Amino acid sequence: MLILGFYFMIPLVSIVCGLWVFVFKRKHLLNTLLSLEYIMLSIFWFMSLHLSVMGHESYFLLFFLTLAACEGALGLALLVSVVRTHGNDCFSSFNVLQC
Repeated sequence: MLILGFYFMIPLVSIVCGLWVFVFKRKHLLNTLLSLEYIMLSIFWFMSLHLSVMGHESYFLLFFLTLAACEGALGLALLVSVVRTHGNDCFSSFNVLQC
């Protein structure tokens, strides 16, 4: 039973680490997008562990993974657009009044 609790603790720690990077290390857009993807994969890992222990079907996991992939593609398109218009992805170079 202790090993099962340890298996649930690893994804939760990785979610917290991803949130920490997202909140405190947001200098570049690419860094925030990578931390969002890390959070999504950690949540996917946690949900897959939870659903396998409970014995439920994993159709919801496929839907969640599809939405995570769409979010990643949208973030990459936003990154390319920002780099083309502003020249870099550093948040300090953006001006809200200019956009």
